[in-house]
Parts: sequence; structure tokens; C-alpha cells
Amino acid sequence: MHYMHTMMRVKDQEKSVEFYTKHLGMKVIRQSEYPSGRFTNTFLGYNDDPKSPMLELTYNWDQEEDYDLGNGWGHIALGVDNIYEMCERLESDGVSVPRKPGPMKHGTTVIAFIRDPDNYTIELIQSE
Repeated sequence: MHYMHTMMRVKDQEKSVEFYTKHLGMKVIRQSEYPSGRFTNTFLGYNDDPKSPMLELTYNWDQEEDYDLGNGWGHIALGVDNIYEMCERLESDGVSVPRKPGPMKHGTTVIAFIRDPDNYTIELIQSE
């Protein structure tokens, strides 16, 4: 077995794809529209290997209300080379950084948390 993807529902497909490609360096691997189901699936990742983990953004064409993120959702995590520099750049681009970079509570790993356009939490972890 291998990990394939995490799916998240998004309200504005273009805004979400721009966020993950522009700010987090992902690229669109594939995008499929399903007119009979009135939704679009966009898979994003860092390389074209079909066995690499991907993020699936599902855009339901008729969704008008914001999604309820629930209390069970945690976050996705991305390793970054320079967390301080990245967070500074993200903030200057208008990205919400509610937890600034610094050592995690009860540990030494340097982390930060950001929010995407749908308010999903993304943890950034300083790569070692």
C-alpha cells in the first residue's frame, strides 16, 4: 500500500489552486470536470510520480455556503527549507500566519501554521 492523497472541499477553485501553486509551490498534476455530478477535482503535488502523495481539491459547482470544517480536522503538513523566510514572504503576500515560526511546545522542532483561502490549517515544519 501507499498513501495517495488527501481530499478537501473548496468553495472557490481558482482561488484555492492559485494559493497552493503560488504560495506553496505545488503544481497541478491533473484536473477533471464531472458535469453530470457538477464538480471538479484538481490534484496538486510536487512531482508527477503517481505514487507521490497529492492534495485533491474538490470544487462542487453549486456550493454557495462556506464548508463547516468540523472539529475533527487537524492539518496538512509541509516541510520547508527556511521557515522564517517563507512565513515572512507569505505574510507579505497576505497569507494568514496565526502561529508564527518557532519551536513547538514541549519540543525543539521549528513549526508554523498558516491558513488557506477556505481557512484550512497547514503546518509548516522546518526541514533538517
